[in-house]
Amino acid sequence: MTHPFEIELETTLPATPEQVWDAIATGPGVDSWFMGRNEIEAREGGTAAMDTGGYREEAVVTAYDPGKRLATRTSPDADGRFMAFEYLLEGREGGSTVLRVVHSGMLGDDWENEYDALRRGWPFHLHTLHEYLAHFPGRTAFPVFGMAPTGDGPSQDVQALLAGALSLTAPVTTGSRVDGGPSAAPVVGGEVVWADSERFGVRSADALYTFHHGSGVALMFHHLFAPAESEAASEEAWQHWLTATVQNTDQNTNEGV
Repeated sequence: MTHPFEIELETTLPATPEQVWDAIATGPGVDSWFMGRNEIEAREGGTAAMDTGGYREEAVVTAYDPGKRLATRTSPDADGRFMAFEYLLEGREGGSTVLRVVHSGMLGDDWENEYDALRRGWPFHLHTLHEYLAHFPGRTAFPVFGMAPTGDGPSQDVQALLAGALSLTAPVTTGSRVDGGPSAAPVVGGEVVWADSERFGVRSADALYTFHHGSGVALMFHHLFAPAESEAASEEAWQHWLTATVQNTDQNTNEGV
């Protein structure tokens, strides 16, 4: 049985409407702060697509008003489930922009848990967008995704494993300094800019990193702004690091993968 839902949030961003539009309405822009690899056709009726770990989801662009409004909607599943997103932009004096996000649609039988996960996730994503616009203006990132099973252990135990491999202590707190990761793509001189019971985010001079843990799986959504010799090799190195870290192997993951 499906259940309707709606989540509405508003944030002020340190960028012009044009800069915010590029971040939310272009594939490279969305790649730089949200999830997966993205493609957005710049027209009403076009396709907006996200590929996360080989899973591709498509939506139709239902509104496209540059600098003002973008909306997309997925096709309903057999049970009626769908997702709709609306972004409304309004410029402010001083070169800032108020962004209002409305995420709505229909959820399935486990709608309460799904809704709670979405409600908790959006503030983090908007914070990452703020970090992107404030610290990496005019740049676009290569997105890195990783996923590894963690078993049935408590989420805080997984956070402790991730933290230890990044020179952190659990529970992770904002402002902490970060060094670690795979030797092929290490985090050097990073700072924790978000921390809650499910995830923590790190900003370095050339990347934004997200580590998510819970429900028997650990996830990474990274955004690498510095050019890499091989993007595929960077993603593979992070995947190996994540798997070794959360499975608590004897491998010294800070010395290579």
